[in-house]
Amino acid sequence: MDKRKVIIDCDPGIDDTLALMLALRSPELDILGISIVCGNVPTKKGAENALKVLKWMNRLDIPVYLGEETPLVRPYVDAMDTHGEDGLGESWYDCITSVRPKENAVQFLADTLNEVKNNNDNISIIALGPLTNIAKLIQLHPECLDGVDEIVSMGGAYKSHGNCSPVAEYNYWCDPDAAKIVFENMFVHMVGLDVTREIVLTPSILEYMCNVNSKIGEIIKKITRFYFDFHWKQEGVIGCVINDPLAVAYFIDRTLCDGFSTYTQIETQGISLGQSVIDAYDFYKKEKNSYVLTTTDAFAFMQFFFERVVEVKKEESAPVLKQIMVQK
Repeated sequence: MDKRKVIIDCDPGIDDTLALMLALRSPELDILGISIVCGNVPTKKGAENALKVLKWMNRLDIPVYLGEETPLVRPYVDAMDTHGEDGLGESWYDCITSVRPKENAVQFLADTLNEVKNNNDNISIIALGPLTNIAKLIQLHPECLDGVDEIVSMGGAYKSHGNCSPVAEYNYWCDPDAAKIVFENMFVHMVGLDVTREIVLTPSILEYMCNVNSKIGEIIKKITRFYFDFHWKQEGVIGCVINDPLAVAYFIDRTLCDGFSTYTQIETQGISLGQSVIDAYDFYKKEKNSYVLTTTDAFAFMQFFFERVVEVKKEESAPVLKQIMVQK
């Protein structure tokens, strides 16, 4: 199997953690490193959480790099009300001391991309948090962009409402200036709330995980309890929306989602700060800079997640998931 070289840029975070677990269990990916950005939690806390995931999945060979600690322009607003004070649902797992994070994620990104470009190769970026690291890469090392094959970003919204304002999704709201720069300079696969809101980890699905793989199931149960409570209080959801794993799944298997190519602009000021403005009707007549996802197959995704992370084959998970998932 030809593996795709990737760097995962993230802000772990509960759903980032689930996405990392999925990526680490996916043989299609050659993960060269994990770069951390301020978002759900401050950068240093996010790096500690990434190391915890690598320890759980026996992949401490993958380096973790500390990235930007503040957005480009606006003040930093974390999401620890959603993810807990430790970023992992206040599970308070011990920090990893045998391996420590490395410095300067942006330089790591630049060096790695330049190296592969010089070898006539390329790397893709799966961005699961605010796009601050990627924007700084564009500002400081524009020459290395030729080494990027694809960028898949979990962020934004098209027809779905926001989760930080009526129109804005958190990652782009947290650093709208960075998102604007990235969309102006790269073609972005936007995995937004229109599709990620379809991916709900319910109590029944979680219980099934624990029954078939107690080790992984109990970790997921421990870190998502806080997330369950938040979603019930804020959105009346029984369970929790797990946004980021869908971005990883889509990167690997394009049949899980569908969308369309369009021009997207990110608003950086005022009441609509962080909004992803999707020119679906080609009003501006500008060159398309994004592929915006609009539909997903939640059942197929959950089978995908179970097969890799929970280690249950699709033919085994199908009859159970059909019982416990809401069919639309």
